[in-house]
Amino acid sequence: MGRNVLKIHPKDNVIVALQDLKKGQSIILDGETIYLHEDIPAKHKFFTHAMEFGDEIFMYGVLVGKAQFSIPQGAIMNVDNTKHAVDPYTFKPFNYEWESPDIQKFAGRTFNGYVRSDGQVGTANYWLFIPTVFCENRNLEVIRESLNNELGYGITDKYKAFTHELLSAYTAGEDVSSVSLQDLDFPATTKSRVFKNVDGIKFLLHQGGCGGIRQDATVLGKLLAAYADHPNVAGITVLSLGCQNLQTSELLENIKLRNPQFQKPLYVFEQQQSISEEVLIKEAIQKTFAGLIEINKEERTPVGLDKMVLGVKCGGSDGFSGISANPAVGYASDLVVALGGKVLLAEFPELCGAEQNLIERTIDPKAAQKFMDLMSAYSQSAELAGSGFHMNPSPGNIRDGLITDAIKSMGAAKKGGTSPIVDVLDYTEKATKPGLNLVCTPGNDVEATTGKTASGATLILFTTGLGTPTGNPICPVIKVSTNNALTERMGDIIDINTGPIIEGEKTIQEMGEEILAYCIKAASGEIIPKAVQLNQDDFIPWKRGVSL
Repeated sequence: MGRNVLKIHPKDNVIVALQDLKKGQSIILDGETIYLHEDIPAKHKFFTHAMEFGDEIFMYGVLVGKAQFSIPQGAIMNVDNTKHAVDPYTFKPFNYEWESPDIQKFAGRTFNGYVRSDGQVGTANYWLFIPTVFCENRNLEVIRESLNNELGYGITDKYKAFTHELLSAYTAGEDVSSVSLQDLDFPATTKSRVFKNVDGIKFLLHQGGCGGIRQDATVLGKLLAAYADHPNVAGITVLSLGCQNLQTSELLENIKLRNPQFQKPLYVFEQQQSISEEVLIKEAIQKTFAGLIEINKEERTPVGLDKMVLGVKCGGSDGFSGISANPAVGYASDLVVALGGKVLLAEFPELCGAEQNLIERTIDPKAAQKFMDLMSAYSQSAELAGSGFHMNPSPGNIRDGLITDAIKSMGAAKKGGTSPIVDVLDYTEKATKPGLNLVCTPGNDVEATTGKTASGATLILFTTGLGTPTGNPICPVIKVSTNNALTERMGDIIDINTGPIIEGEKTIQEMGEEILAYCIKAASGEIIPKAVQLNQDDFIPWKRGVSL
């Protein structure tokens, strides 16, 4: 078999095109010749033999769909001829044996992290502003502009400079279209940081805390408590209106329940108890400034790789995600697990079809049952809303070869590697066990990264085939591209390129080791991921059951 196609599993009856293929082109596979019925763009799949209505379609060795009508050999898989289908999953006794990877290259390695008083280790040192209700968003925006710009955490001024050039052209009566876009290359003019050991001041703007249903406020309180307790956070300022559903007392109680040893500086300001808005904002800024002085005294220290908590996520996925970036991240995940660290695999709608494999890898039968219960309840809630996991692939996914949710899910699950699953966590639950943990979140990029961070991820590996700028306020997000073309086109948001796997230049294992090496540097602050550099601080709480 040449490098222009890939058969992932011997049982598969669809083949992945690694490059554009032409109608009539012959493909020799397993000693048989397949003549292409039509053009097959790279990333898409074609059928190895003719199919009839109802025939089962296999990829990754599992059922991923059924034929909707007669399909000739060499035809492209699309949303018309293929519909989502998966085998049912059940729990049964098993004995999963894991062949762990060779960790010799990483044995004894450390990263320079922030060791907190309760023993947690952060990969960054942030001060965090939390509003208990959306009514405080405007006040936080005022504080953000004041603190970040003055203390050196603002974004580059190149866009302001470009706007200034447009204004100058307009004032002079010139055609603004004559201003070259190359003016975007103005050098950054942001101030240097005043507090060298503070990586940023972050703000969790959201639309919750009041209105909606009380359960929304309850879940939000647990989510915000998780962020306050996060090892990348050194201090917190809370702004509250006073009359909202999510009371400050509930937030503080959630923090103590989550971590009885919580000792970080935490300042609370209630607007309805303040003399004026101006006094509120000035007091919040002054108190926070004093807090920044204190957390700036903290320094990075060497810790073992067993302290790494790695979240794995995919978004803007394409037909290469499941054969390059995701398996490479999966190998890095296995390395972290073998070294004693934690890995968090989430996005439950994107595990549809992979359930049986995951169940058979789950050590604790109670955890396996919890996974099945969460999957079932989530699926039912989506169906009650008139949707379902089968509607998960986005237009971009479909355009680039991910035709059914089962195909997307089987590729997505590769990010979790092959290690045993030690625990299953509901939304906002904290990961406490070393090894691979499943975390219930939507597949939505920001909702998933938001939830994964709440469960304790201190770095997130985010694979993408189409390109997405998603980041997180307090957890560095590392973008991993599936292909060379994306890396060349959107290099300003991509950190690691696994395109060499598609080209046959590197193995999955080699790329996995490179990814972990990058993670060690990022965890030590030696490399700043692009999403962090761009202040891509995305935060969306999940309202249960209304998002895939």
